[in-house]
Amino acid sequence: MVFLHGYGQSRMGWMTTPDGQEGWSTLFMRKRHSVFLVDQPGRGEAGAAVRMTMDGKLDAWAADSKDYKPGDQAWYTHFRIGRVAPGRYEGSQFPAGDGAQDQFFRQMTPNTTTFDLAACAEALGKVMAEVKAITGRKSIFVTHSQGGRVGWETPVENIAAIMAIEPGGAPLPGSEQYKRLLGARIPIVIYFGDYIDNGPGDIMSTGFWKSVRDDAAAFAERYRADGGSAEVVDLPKTGLTGNSHFLFQELNNDAIADHVEAWIQDHVK
Repeated sequence: MVFLHGYGQSRMGWMTTPDGQEGWSTLFMRKRHSVFLVDQPGRGEAGAAVRMTMDGKLDAWAADSKDYKPGDQAWYTHFRIGRVAPGRYEGSQFPAGDGAQDQFFRQMTPNTTTFDLAACAEALGKVMAEVKAITGRKSIFVTHSQGGRVGWETPVENIAAIMAIEPGGAPLPGSEQYKRLLGARIPIVIYFGDYIDNGPGDIMSTGFWKSVRDDAAAFAERYRADGGSAEVVDLPKTGLTGNSHFLFQELNNDAIADHVEAWIQDHVK
């Protein structure tokens, strides 16, 4: 299994949780998978500076929220942890307490260069080839958020399956990207957490994630109709509730890992 993080993150997010639980890297090793953790090119691991970038719409700061670095509050809301930090949504699985919240924000890391999708996809293609040389097997590619864009573009010859955790988007049916994945008969599963259908209706992130999930469902339906294997897992419908955008770092990350493992056993040969 090859794990790739999303925007503002590093491989650390797969290794542990904000409150110090086991991360998915060791949970899946216990399930007898070889695990490889990758950082996107141009991503540093020193953590965020006192002042984060002021570029982009997600950076927000106001005089009455000085307890949070520029951008922290906006990300907290966009990631569906809670409406306003440090509050959490009812039933949240995000670890409670100032210490866990502090550790979560400390895990956010800066880009040291402009994001280059083609370069990242090329680099991950080389990773997949190297993993194949080491293990003799194609990889299950686990991506998160922005990393999902890289997953759809990575060369397919050494990929056994793609597991996208709340990707920022899905392949457009009929596109070259779509045809490449379908032609390789790569099974795909896309996971989404909670607070999408039941999130606050007056904030941008609720509508954004609903649109992303609905587009993913449309992609999966078309992919299946064209002979591929694709599934969208809406965790609340499985009985696993309270999860944010970082469902692999929360209190029930082991139960979600069990769900993922069941999918692997059913779809990856």
